[in-house]
Amino acid sequence: MDTVEFLELLQTGRPVLLDGGMGTMLQAKGLPVGATPELTALEHPEWLLDIHRAYVEAGAQILYANTFGANREKLSHCGRTVEEIVPAAVALAKEAAQGRALVALDIGPTGQLLEPTGILDFETAVDIFAQVVRAGAAAGADLIVIETMTDLQEARAALLAAKENSSLPVLVTMTYEATGRTFLGCSPAAAALTLEGMGADAIGVNCSLGPREMPPLVEELLQWTTLPIVLKPNAGLPHPDGSGYDITPQEFAHSLAQLTELGVQVFGGCCGTTPEYIALLRQALEGRSVKQIPRHVPAAVCSGMQVVPVDRVRVIGERINPTGKKRMKEALKTGDVDYMLGQALEQTEAGADILDVNVGLPEIDEAEMMVRTVKALQGVTEAPLQLDSTDPKVLEGALRVYCGKAIVNSVNGEEAVLDAILPLVKKYGAAVVGLTLDEGGIPKTVQARMDIAKRILDRALFYGIRKEDVYIDCLTLTVSAEPEGAVQTLEGLRRVKTELGLKTVLGVSNISFGLPARPLVNQNFLTMAMSAGLDLPILNPNVESMMAAVRCYHLLTNVDENAREFIAAYGNAQVSTSITTTGTAAPAPAAGGKRDLTEIVLTGLKGEAGPATKALLETREPMDIVDNVLIPALDRVGADFEQNKVFLPQLIQSAGAAQAAFEVIRDTLAQKDGGTVSRGTVVLATVKGDIHDIGKNIVKVLLENYGYTVIDLGRDVDPAAVVEAVRKHEAPLVGLSALMTTTLKSMAETIAQLHDAGLPCKIMVGGAVLTPDYAQEIHADFYAKDAKESVDIAKRVIG
Repeated sequence: MDTVEFLELLQTGRPVLLDGGMGTMLQAKGLPVGATPELTALEHPEWLLDIHRAYVEAGAQILYANTFGANREKLSHCGRTVEEIVPAAVALAKEAAQGRALVALDIGPTGQLLEPTGILDFETAVDIFAQVVRAGAAAGADLIVIETMTDLQEARAALLAAKENSSLPVLVTMTYEATGRTFLGCSPAAAALTLEGMGADAIGVNCSLGPREMPPLVEELLQWTTLPIVLKPNAGLPHPDGSGYDITPQEFAHSLAQLTELGVQVFGGCCGTTPEYIALLRQALEGRSVKQIPRHVPAAVCSGMQVVPVDRVRVIGERINPTGKKRMKEALKTGDVDYMLGQALEQTEAGADILDVNVGLPEIDEAEMMVRTVKALQGVTEAPLQLDSTDPKVLEGALRVYCGKAIVNSVNGEEAVLDAILPLVKKYGAAVVGLTLDEGGIPKTVQARMDIAKRILDRALFYGIRKEDVYIDCLTLTVSAEPEGAVQTLEGLRRVKTELGLKTVLGVSNISFGLPARPLVNQNFLTMAMSAGLDLPILNPNVESMMAAVRCYHLLTNVDENAREFIAAYGNAQVSTSITTTGTAAPAPAAGGKRDLTEIVLTGLKGEAGPATKALLETREPMDIVDNVLIPALDRVGADFEQNKVFLPQLIQSAGAAQAAFEVIRDTLAQKDGGTVSRGTVVLATVKGDIHDIGKNIVKVLLENYGYTVIDLGRDVDPAAVVEAVRKHEAPLVGLSALMTTTLKSMAETIAQLHDAGLPCKIMVGGAVLTPDYAQEIHADFYAKDAKESVDIAKRVIG
């Protein structure tokens, strides 16, 4: 078989069978605890040949080469290179396949968190994956599989590397938790919109869950992608004692095969599955065809965590734009990104669904500032972004680092503009705004504007952009200068909707330039435009009269069923029936236009935390701020995290803001009397034989930001080193982490040595493979199900 046949496999409508787990099989062969699995290609090639051959005999049509962790980040400790391991692993898989199966280059995560949640730069991540892709493509891999991703931004980096460095088909599978989101909060809908837009050939789910938990994830994916769906679940949950998994091969095969009725086409197994699982799955799939379910993905945009379908009027906030805004210009000139973050939060709090981002100013490097701003915004808001520039360089820089499906604002009817920007829209999977103007300016007639809109649509379709991703701006002319302008714009809206079937955009406030009572004109024009078919008004959401018009429109057209949203907005408030003429925006979150320290921590504004703390120290004692401001604010974020109201990135951003405040308080105490603000010491370690430490690192961040001193021993830590650290630092609490069932014995041994040493510390344990019962069995004092609970335990033990 070859790569063309792989695409043909997807087009047959019949199930396609992948292989099963690799780690389980390597452990059975004798892979030592804590060893690097990818080194097997060099040290025990006969093991890999046996495993791959067993999966071919079981019926697998695609083998995953043993390259999951073969990137330079994960290989840095073992003295081997990507160029040594990847070709060897691919060659062994191809030798075992003997033309009976395709071989996939398997790409897993780097093990590092990307910005803004972590410190790994996006382009560095792309380069890490590109090195693997080049080695795998040169070695003859038939396709690329990007799997076990929890961070959509990391999946994007790997997919970009695959598309930019090879012509191979690409499958991408994310790893979801029981909540229906990934560890970092990404939903199947956001993943589907983003990954299909960027050119994946199939998408789906692998690892973490078993086949029982797959149907809800599949149903959500089907609403948001037209691509083939891939499922590679675990054999259920692992037994902590290492004796296996809780779903038998028979149940696994039966449960998974039934999902052809939901339209799933590509099947395989992840952790805990063996050739027996795959052989039984093949039998269960025999004679089955994949049910063809009609799928239509609606117009929508998304961030990494929030999908905004354009199924009603959606407000695009206009405030991050220097045009006519002196304070914004100053912020851009001085590089004050925090000011823009504040504007973003004010707009989303006022009701904006999407945020327009325009940083164009002649005095600055627009491309650099746009990238900085987009990165920073993604750290504090879930709202999707509209990237506003006419410069292809600026747009590509922003699209590259934007995690999700953005809107590009804009193109027009000029041939050169269309050919420069539409390929970028296609490459990065964005939607695009088309302005109805060209070399001749804004046409005088509605028909001429329609002709330009049709030209933009045709060219977008030529480049492979979906019709649903083209939004037309019929342009708002100033009615004081163009008396017929408003009527023509409204007629243009109607015709774009009825004749072209496209979504529409307008910058509403342009209508009233040069007139008195501008808010009155703007509000009425907005209402008329929505009635004519406006989907995406660009406006200042802090002007209450404009948001009131949108809410009333939804109420009166029954989009707001049972008036729920209208009552939520106005049920307990006195609403003025008069319209002001000053254009004054809604008040800022706190007096004086500044957020207090609690709000800053809640919203994760790191840049504002230090100055706000310094100001507060003028009237309050340092520990009073810690105990009565910072800790309660973090507790509020933690409670929202536990209720799935916010997700890990927001939790980490808030912790970062608190950390900035703590640093100011530490400095203040040190200057006064050399004191510290530490609330106590915690020793953390990933146990011997386990090299997975993302979870432990997140626990460290949260503990430090609650004021605890953390002694981080790293990963693959010998029990004796943990004992010595606890004794040396007199730590009252130890945290032990493990991700692999094979290293749970190391965890038990570490706990035993701590007890034998007679140390009075308490011990908390955590990790994906642990259960509360097993934690009790190995004599741990506490089981922490997530990073937030580790903080709760620290507060119970230390205070």
